[in-house]
Amino acid sequence: KIKNIIDKFLGGKMKGIIFDFNGTLFWDSEIQENAWKTFGTKLSGRNITDEEFNTYFHGRTNKDTLEYLTERVLTDKEVNELAQQKESIYRDLCKSDLNKFKLAPGVERYLDYLKENNIPFTIATASEINNVNFFIKEFQLDKWFDISKIVYDDGTFRGKPEPDIYLKASEALNIQPDNCIVFEDASSGIKSAKSAGVKEIIAVVPEGRRNIFENQPNLKIISAFDDIRLYDVEKYK
Repeated sequence: KIKNIIDKFLGGKMKGIIFDFNGTLFWDSEIQENAWKTFGTKLSGRNITDEEFNTYFHGRTNKDTLEYLTERVLTDKEVNELAQQKESIYRDLCKSDLNKFKLAPGVERYLDYLKENNIPFTIATASEINNVNFFIKEFQLDKWFDISKIVYDDGTFRGKPEPDIYLKASEALNIQPDNCIVFEDASSGIKSAKSAGVKEIIAVVPEGRRNIFENQPNLKIISAFDDIRLYDVEKYK
């Protein structure tokens, strides 16, 4: 019965699933914002607005955000040094509240199902390698994911909203982008997936943030991975 439900969800067409990570599989938006507010205010000498976060922070690479804050082009060395300062703050904040430091509701059950049914899936994240390794260790992601297929910010491609990260992720799965479903939480990530040619995009939006995406055409919305609507595409409309 469950297989019939997921087949309906996949519409008989989709063959692979790509997850954004931060804000999608791990609801860390508040932690990310606090880390960037602490570090970004120190770096730029001013307070960061909510509008700026939505446009220049969520889903973007560290290089993109740091160059926005410093208002200049940075060398790779400068990006790495500044990024490690910010990410150190972020990881400390993650571990300071263990009640929030866990995968989103329903994620583990959903990943178990995908793995049991041999549905290809991977992660496409704007995080850099130290954070990726941190998540792999703390959440034991290697129980579900082929670590070699995870796409992360290694400095070799343009960040979201450019299509590069989802093109690389679909290539890692050896599946065309238009045969993939992407789960995202950020506007820049949704634009990235659309630009890559992904036709099925599902926004993961806790109830308090639902209005951000409600008016976007052809975008399905879920509140958590334990929502039964995940398995019935008609209920997302």
